[in-house]
Amino acid sequence: MKPKPKVANETLQKWQYVVDQISDIADVPATLIMHTQGQSHDVFVTSDGDENPYVEGQSFQLHDKLYCFGVLEKDGELCVEDATCDPRWHDNPDMEFGMCFYVGLPLKWPDGSLFGTICMLDRHRNERALSFRNGLRQFCRIVEDDLALLEEIEQRKKAQADLQKELSSREALIKKRTQDLEDANTALRVLLSSVELSKGEVEDRIVQQIRGLVMPHIGRLQQLLADDDRALSHLDIVESNLKNITSTFTGKLAQTLAGLTPTEAEIVQLIVQGRSTKEIAKTLSRGTSTVDFHRNNIRQKLGLTHRGKNLRQYLSSLT
Repeated sequence: MKPKPKVANETLQKWQYVVDQISDIADVPATLIMHTQGQSHDVFVTSDGDENPYVEGQSFQLHDKLYCFGVLEKDGELCVEDATCDPRWHDNPDMEFGMCFYVGLPLKWPDGSLFGTICMLDRHRNERALSFRNGLRQFCRIVEDDLALLEEIEQRKKAQADLQKELSSREALIKKRTQDLEDANTALRVLLSSVELSKGEVEDRIVQQIRGLVMPHIGRLQQLLADDDRALSHLDIVESNLKNITSTFTGKLAQTLAGLTPTEAEIVQLIVQGRSTKEIAKTLSRGTSTVDFHRNNIRQKLGLTHRGKNLRQYLSSLT
């Protein structure tokens, strides 16, 4: 069985008022709230009064001659009007104080487990106390309501503690996951830096190889084909494109060319070199009207529908 909550001082003060009121109303010298733990039956709260022989903390051992044992045995009210005339109770321990009159009820926690008893005692048969038995039952309910409230408060405290523990656990988990993410981001940044560095090294090697192994041969071809204008035009395009590759690799012009037809791409590259429509037509062995047709298609694809926008200037800005 889980431990029960401790009775708070405010509740003890309330119970003190209860027993004092009972003693006053029933005109008895002693009203007690007893607390039972195992075989120990202790005075928990006792009414004030010079004729009350019981003191707080006074302890009794439960046995069949104790009035309160009869209450627990019956699990209900015990009324002894005059123990001197009752063979069951004539030698009970309370007779040491002359307490031959007794009315008591069990006190229980909400789960039905025993807290103790509440009782009235007197040195003679007390008609007034007998008529107040129903009132004692009502005061008994008040005490049991307080026990229920104490248990509810304890449960709420436990629930709050459990919630706080869960929140702390979740906060620790979130903190750990946040740190893990930060560590992962740091590792990713290091990896990306390494990738960028490797990419740059690869690009540098490509640039060096193009400049060292390809460009010199283009210059040599230009010298050998000096009399062939068409061949020179194509070589100029190759040279220009290689220069673009070695300078930007992923420039906007390359992205633009990807959306054009092969013929349109050739025309764009010649326009970027500053070639006129006639020069482009001669280089591609096409009519000028065909080149104009392709130029219009290129403008449409690039969104240059306004005639005021210069195609060559726009293409040059992409390089």
